Amino acid sequence: MNTLSIALKEIRRETRNRWTLVFMLAFPIVLILILGTALSNAFGGTAQVGDIRVLVKDQGANPALTQAFGAFAKETAGMGLSFEPLTTEGDGRKEVETGRYDEYVELGDQGISLYLSGRDAIQSNVVQGMLTAFAEQYNAILAIEKNAPGQAARAMAAGAANPEYIKETSIAADRQPGSLDYYALAMTSMIAFWSAISASRLISGEIRQGTGTRLAVSPVGKGEIFAGKVLGNLVINMLCVLILILFSKFAFQAYWGEHPIAVLAVLGSEVVMGVSFGLAVSYVLKEAATQGVLLIITQVAAFFGGAYFPMGTDEDLGLLGYAAGLSPVRWANVAITRIIYNDQVSAAWPVMALNLSLAVVLLAAAAWMMRRKEGL
Repeated sequence: MNTLSIALKEIRRETRNRWTLVFMLAFPIVLILILGTALSNAFGGTAQVGDIRVLVKDQGANPALTQAFGAFAKETAGMGLSFEPLTTEGDGRKEVETGRYDEYVELGDQGISLYLSGRDAIQSNVVQGMLTAFAEQYNAILAIEKNAPGQAARAMAAGAANPEYIKETSIAADRQPGSLDYYALAMTSMIAFWSAISASRLISGEIRQGTGTRLAVSPVGKGEIFAGKVLGNLVINMLCVLILILFSKFAFQAYWGEHPIAVLAVLGSEVVMGVSFGLAVSYVLKEAATQGVLLIITQVAAFFGGAYFPMGTDEDLGLLGYAAGLSPVRWANVAITRIIYNDQVSAAWPVMALNLSLAVVLLAAAAWMMRRKEGL
């Protein structure tokens, strides 16, 4: 009963604290709006590839290749990829160097030679990919004809009748995180970890206000005081996280996916870990030093966690990736992104296990230091 009374008292005090409203609610909402609007061009953009002109020089040494490539060129004519023959007196490489054509292809007795201009990596990759697919199909037909003469035409006819041997299906192909979606998620993860800052004042705040001594001599055990204050702080920080989610969803139309329980579970575990971390640090350092150290740690974690600039969940970040891997904000961002956009609910379990394991260790350390300390 004493634990619940202390928890309710902690909740009432924090809800009346205007700095809680500014720091934990107004600040992230403003950041979501500013960063989500200013960096909207960094999200959801698609590369535009215009018509690609490829110059082709056929040496006439392989009639079968010439015939097959002619059919291939006709099929790709409506895809924005045009193959134009080189005149006998022309120099294909110079034509590409001067910018008249995008790429250059030679058909010889040894097969296909492709010369890429390098001006546009996307166009070069498109041409290279399509020619690779053509070469593989052409080699397959040659192998069929070599081992079973007369069957190549039948194989080609079967392929034309049913070209979709492999069907590709994208899950929510049109759903990609926009700028507001990304920063709503990132700021909420950041605020969940920032609960460490308010937790660092749970005991030191009582001592500073002169109520710590009265609590210590009251008929309430240290364990009840500890549990009540931690419980109240957990509730108020989870309320802040929930308000951010609801506000961003309805005010900014941010997308939070179809698995809200899994998302809240990840954020809840981060809040528990943040509160435990802040409380443990407050017992190790003095109050002034505690605030400074926690502000630095939370800001560094937010920076490397992708709170201020977009970071993909699966891209290779190099040296930055090692630092990002140490950020609890990054753990939460990656897990929630996979839950929302890939329906990978199982991504929540490793992050929750890590956060709660750290929380148990940190809370145990804080409780042990509180028990050994005279007073609170």
